[in-house]
Amino acid sequence: MVTETDLVLPDGRTLHVYDTGTPARLTVVWHHGTPNVGTPPPPLVRARHDVRWVSYDRPGYGGSTPLPGRDVANAAACTAAVVDALGIDEFAVAGHSGGGAHALACGALLPARVLAVVSISAMAPFDAAGLDWFGGMASASAASLRAAAEGRVAKEKYEAAAEFDPGVFTDADLAALNGSQAWLNDVVGPALAAGPGALIDDDLAYVTPWGCDPALITAPLLLVHGGRDRLIPASHGKWLAAHCPTAQFRPHPADGHLSVLDHAADALAWLARH
Repeated sequence: MVTETDLVLPDGRTLHVYDTGTPARLTVVWHHGTPNVGTPPPPLVRARHDVRWVSYDRPGYGGSTPLPGRDVANAAACTAAVVDALGIDEFAVAGHSGGGAHALACGALLPARVLAVVSISAMAPFDAAGLDWFGGMASASAASLRAAAEGRVAKEKYEAAAEFDPGVFTDADLAALNGSQAWLNDVVGPALAAGPGALIDDDLAYVTPWGCDPALITAPLLLVHGGRDRLIPASHGKWLAAHCPTAQFRPHPADGHLSVLDHAADALAWLARH
């Protein structure tokens, strides 16, 4: 069972927190994708591992107060506030898609506390040297992030007219969305209920300086990526693997951005071992 509470931060903002609460050998802090709320993934919560799941809505999503101008590194401050409030010292982090970047930030900025990192379908920093950052992206994904790279006004204009393009997903992604990963439908709707503001803040953070360097991660790091990912191409995962000394890269050639989550239970088993 997941308990939801509101954590009031020293500056008066609120983070909406999720916690399975069951005493366990390992606590994993989950970082959700864009646009999602922070409900921990039910397939992983049900997996047979001795894990306590903790997560939160990033600022602007769900029950968390917006924080315009936040960077990716802000995830480390949010995570530290949440685990401190719950009395948790050491923990692992995991995330999917945009949440993968935020999990990387925690690994880089909280080295004394983060035991291991799992980052699924994550993007590389926007200033990644030698990476064609937009290369291989579906046209809709590239257009959305290029608009963010032009600044908030351009991104807001883009989102005001944007429509969902199913071409960003593979057939395997769509099958997963209607089957094994159908839980994603339950976290997207609430994330967009208040409008695109949090999504815009996320995308602006991805294409500006992150405020952290994933290469500084000292904990074991597992990077999982679908070889047919059209939203965030596998070249991003390969770049991260080449630049993060503790990284292990697990490509899944037949999978896309969502269907790769079918391998998340294996990643969780890796996490439990580390």
